[in-house]
Amino acid sequence: MKRTRQSLEQIFDAHLCILATTLRPATMKHYRCCARRFLTYLRAAFPQVRKLGQLRRDPHLLGWLRFLAAQDPPLGNAVRGLYLIKLRRLFHDLADNGHALPPDLIRREDFPPTDHYLPKPLSPEDDLRLDQELRHTDDLVSNALLLIRATGVRIGEGIDLPLDCLRHVSETQWALQVPLGKLYTERWVPVHDDTRRIVARMLQLRPPQGLLHSQDFLLPRYRQPESWYAVLRRALAEAARRAGCTSPVTPHRLRHSFATEMLRLGVSLPALMQLLGHSDIRMTLRYVQVTQQDLQREFHLARLNNTPLHSIPKLPLPATTGPVQADIPALHDAIDATRHLLQLFRRQLHDDRSRRKLRRLSQRLLNLGHELDSLAAAEK
Repeated sequence: MKRTRQSLEQIFDAHLCILATTLRPATMKHYRCCARRFLTYLRAAFPQVRKLGQLRRDPHLLGWLRFLAAQDPPLGNAVRGLYLIKLRRLFHDLADNGHALPPDLIRREDFPPTDHYLPKPLSPEDDLRLDQELRHTDDLVSNALLLIRATGVRIGEGIDLPLDCLRHVSETQWALQVPLGKLYTERWVPVHDDTRRIVARMLQLRPPQGLLHSQDFLLPRYRQPESWYAVLRRALAEAARRAGCTSPVTPHRLRHSFATEMLRLGVSLPALMQLLGHSDIRMTLRYVQVTQQDLQREFHLARLNNTPLHSIPKLPLPATTGPVQADIPALHDAIDATRHLLQLFRRQLHDDRSRRKLRRLSQRLLNLGHELDSLAAAEK
C-alpha cells in the first residue's frame, strides 16, 4: 500500500512496531497509549484530517493541549509532560522517515512546569510500628516488604530478585545483587546480618517447586509478575492499618525512608546515589529529607569543630633587653618580624583594597631584605 493512502492509525502502528524492536514492553505500552489518545481526539475533533501533512500547530496540537488540561479527574503536570515527550518523539521519527510533517508542532513552552514533591519518608514512630507488624506477620509477602525497606530497592526490583541474590563479598561482608531495573543498570547493595536472615526466611516460606512456573526468582512465579505489585501494595496498606500508622504507606515510601536513614547515618550523597541506583545526583537529593533536627545537629557539630582553617606560625620577636645590635642579621630579624605582624593584621581586614596595599608593603620589605643581602655580599 502506498504511504499516501495509509490512514493515520496505520502510519502510527507501523512506526510503533519499529520502536518495539528496541524499547522495553512497559515503555511501548506508554507510547501506544499516547498515540491512541491523540488519534482518538483528532478523529473526534477534526475528522477531516486524514494525512500527517494536514496537521497544524493551531488548531490541532493546541486543541489537544487544551483537551489534556480539561480532563476530569485532571491529569498531573508530569503525565501531560510525558504525553508531549512521547508524541514529539513520534513526530520527529515520522518526519525523519520521509513523512510530510510541519515543523514545531510541539514547542518547549508547551510543557507544563514540573511538579517538585517533598520526600515522604515514614516518621520514626510509623517506621518502627510497621517493622514490628511485618515481623509479627512473618509470611512471604511481609518478609519481601521488610527486604524492600532494608535495602531501598524499587518494588519492581524486589519482585525480580533472583534466588541467589545474596553475594559473598568477603569473610564478613555480604551484598544484595539487584538485577537490571528501571535504568537498565545492575548494582550491589551492602547488607547486614538482619537482611540475610530475611532472605533466608523467604527461602523457607517459598511454596513447593511443583507449584511454580519458574524456580529462578526469590518471589515465586505461580502468578504473573504484574500481580505481585498489587499483592505487595495491598499487604503493605493492611499492615500499616493494623500497626496504626498515621499516614498512608506505599512501597516507594519505604525507599524514601531507607534513603533518609542512610543520610542520617553518615552515608555520603555519591555513595547513596549508588545504593539507590540513580544516574543523577539531583534525583538522589529529591529522596532525602533534611529536617530541622538534622540542621540543628549539623550546626552544633560545626560549632564544636571551630578550629582555624590555617595555622598561623608564630615568629619570635627579637629581644629588646640589652644592647641593640646594628648589623645585617639584626636588620633581617626586624624585617621578618615586621612582615609577620603585617600578615597578621592583613588577615583581620575585610576591605580588599587595604589588604592589597598591605600585601605590596610586605613585598617591599621582602625586597629590602634582598638588598641587604646584596650589600653584605659586596662588603665581603
